[in-house]
Amino acid sequence: MNKTILITGTSSGLGKLTAIHFAKLGWNVAATMRTPENETELTQYSNVKLFKLDVTDVEQVRTAVADAIKAFGRIDVVINNAGVGAYGALELAMEETIDWQFGVNVRGPINVIRAMLPHFRANKSGMFITISSFMGVTTAVPTGSLYNMSKFALEGLIEGLYYELKPLGIELRLVEQGGSSGNNFVSKIAWGHSEEITDYDDITAKVKGMMAKSSEGELDDPQTIVDAIARLALGESKQFRTLVGEAAHQLTEMRKSLPIEEYLERIAAQYQ
Repeated sequence: MNKTILITGTSSGLGKLTAIHFAKLGWNVAATMRTPENETELTQYSNVKLFKLDVTDVEQVRTAVADAIKAFGRIDVVINNAGVGAYGALELAMEETIDWQFGVNVRGPINVIRAMLPHFRANKSGMFITISSFMGVTTAVPTGSLYNMSKFALEGLIEGLYYELKPLGIELRLVEQGGSSGNNFVSKIAWGHSEEITDYDDITAKVKGMMAKSSEGELDDPQTIVDAIARLALGESKQFRTLVGEAAHQLTEMRKSLPIEEYLERIAAQYQ
């Protein structure tokens, strides 16, 4: 019997590429997104079914998971991929932006995991692959405190879950990616801003300039991330944490090799 994978955030970018990759491998794919009625590419695959899912809506998550299990009979792997990015000085962030950042990147995976656990427990098997970031194990960009917060929290969540789920035969994996091309991450960032407070304008402008200069050629090929995910799902890799991308490896190695005070000063000096 073909295995089945459920993936969140498949309307574009990494989520869509991953869904297509597993469909081509012959897996059944439960592809979730907020607006499945607008999707045309994934509908071309007979082994892909679309499910409406906003990861911040608990009832919608429960319904989508139940419908996916009913459609395929069994889910073997879940990929928590849906994510967003909020940047800008913390003081300037709108209250709803703070909640949005935490809600999608942290509460969203919690909602999906909780909805899927009864099925995995009943089967005494299953795997959660959660898409984190190298920004979940180190900091590298000023004005990214909210995004860092969400990814650091995600890392702690998944590592903490290991102890309670391992005895039940349920596996956990983290994928810590760097910047990849083709996902329009920069264009989707929610930036904090204030006309009255200008103290953060200089550092914000430098960060925006850095992001604008990052060409597609300097970013990682998203297929390398998809391949890393596939190795985990297929059992070819047993790593709990998988770092993907040159920038991710360089920054985390620098973070490990330096006292935190020196690391922070080195990063800060790049934006002075």
